This record gives sequence, C-alpha cells and structure tokens, in this order.
Amino acid sequence: MPTRDDGYTFSLSPEVVRTPVRFRNRYGIELAGDLYLPRNRTGVRLAGLVVGGPFGAVKEQSSGLYANTMAERGFATLAFDPSYTGESGGEPRNIASPDINTEDFSAAVDFLGLHPAVDRERIGMIGICGWGGMALNAAAVDKRVKAVVASTMYDMTRVMSRGYNDTVTLEQRTQTLEQLGRQRWEDAAAGAPAYQPPYNVLRGGEAQFQIDYADYYMTPRGYHPRAVNSGNAWSQTTPLSFMNMPLLTYIKEISPRPLLLIHGENAHSRYFSENAYAAAAEPKELIIVPGARHVDLYDRLDVIPFDRLTQFFREALSS
Repeated sequence: MPTRDDGYTFSLSPEVVRTPVRFRNRYGIELAGDLYLPRNRTGVRLAGLVVGGPFGAVKEQSSGLYANTMAERGFATLAFDPSYTGESGGEPRNIASPDINTEDFSAAVDFLGLHPAVDRERIGMIGICGWGGMALNAAAVDKRVKAVVASTMYDMTRVMSRGYNDTVTLEQRTQTLEQLGRQRWEDAAAGAPAYQPPYNVLRGGEAQFQIDYADYYMTPRGYHPRAVNSGNAWSQTTPLSFMNMPLLTYIKEISPRPLLLIHGENAHSRYFSENAYAAAAEPKELIIVPGARHVDLYDRLDVIPFDRLTQFFREALSS
C-alpha cells in the first residue's frame, strides 16, 4: 500500500518546521516524536501541545496532522509514537498498556517543557481516539498540564473490559480472562507473544464503523506500514492490563484546568465522550460535530473544529 514519498499521510505546512526527536519515558523506553514549530516565530517562548493517538496509529498519521495544524496556528507541538509501537522503543512490539501509555504523555511533557522554544508553564495536551482516554488520565495525574482536549475519544479500558456499550456479561468477561490466561501459557512456552489477526482487513459483513476504519488505515488516505491498525496487530494478551484499570476514575481531578471533548454526531463511540463529560468537573465543554462519524475527526480538515481548539488553548494557555 503506497504512502506519500515522505512517509506522512498529510502535507507539511510551509509555515511549519518539523524535526524528528527522541526522548525517554520514566520506564527508560526511548520514544520517537516529531517536533513542529512555527517557521517565523520570534524569540518569545511558545505555548506547547503534546499530541497522541489514535489507538494503533503512528505519528505520521492523525496526531501529526493535528500537531502540524496547531503549529501553523502558533503553538509548539509534539506528536509521538507510544511505547512499543511505530519508531519508539520497547520489546516485544505492538503492546499497549494504560499505565505505560499514560506515562508516554507525561514524558512528552518532560521533553517539550525542556525545549528552549517552549514556556513550560503553558503546556496542553491533545489525545485522539484511544489516546483521548490516555490524555484525560495523564492530565488528571500530571498537574503540569494546563488544559486538555480529547477528540473522538475512546476509553480503552472500558471497551476492552465491558465491550461496546457495556454489553459484555460477567460470564463473557470471565471466559475472556480464562482464554487470556491460557494464551499466557502458550506465549511463555514459545518465548514470544502471539498476535491477533491483522487489523482492518475487511472480509465482508463488517459494521459501518469497521468499514470506516479500513477506509482510513488501509487506503492511501491514512495507511502507514508501521501503524498497528494498517494491517498489523496487537499481541493477543494486550487486553490483560486494560481489564482491571479504569482510566477515567479520577477525571474530576482535571478541574480546575479546562477540558474540551469533541465527538462526531454519528460516531459509534460518541457515548464515551458524553459519559466522560458527565463525570468531569467544571470547567468543561463538549462539542458534537454535526454529521460526523468517528474517523472523520482523524483527518478531515473541514470537519475537525480547529478554530475552537485554537481559541480553547489560547485562552487556557495565556501567559
């Protein structure tokens, strides 16, 4: 599946300079990121934004597009690959963890706050899709983050432990955990993890949202060979660490820092943002984008409300 010559799924703005960077998280894993800075900036330190997601994506996809667009609007932005994925370190590959991936966000704050172009007292966060839930968790625990946006948010701990719309029964959950336990024996015996079937390879009869995912990840629109979701896969035991760790337990503790949730009107995942909004404390805002589906907020520049994101962060990160 071809991608652009530069490996990115979007065009770099002529008003922005992009630089590859490396930094380590608290667990010693080296993370790969792209730093985006306005080309014609002055010597005044900028407000910074760390950007992550979607779940199973890489920095050359949606997070990079968000970072590029917000740098165009005057912010210093950092899009990064989470641990064990993309160009970041960590073995074995394609593993996710609500703890380590929350830490990845804070490590990105470390890096951005040490950069000479950035005012460390004015750092915000954007999480997309499954990394929206990680961003909310990171903002709750990391008081250096002054404002947070979650766009087309998934709570991955909730969907893995309870299924879509919380339809998984206790019996089904128990069966899943028993199966994951058996898989651990198999992985231990093999000395390496087994992986799930390739993601977003359509076989017929899929729900519309799965077709939408494939339209992004498996076409030139959003394909990237390093992305888990572009025909690769997570390890079979990846769900284990998500099953008993609800990400949004402390969402109220984001307050008094502002929270903005953005979701599509017709997204299958809309309830995640609506429930998070209900659980959060003020100041908070929920934007429902008319007619939009989940994946539309990955890359549709005419759909993502970047004007509101810009206003939100300018107000929240004012000096």
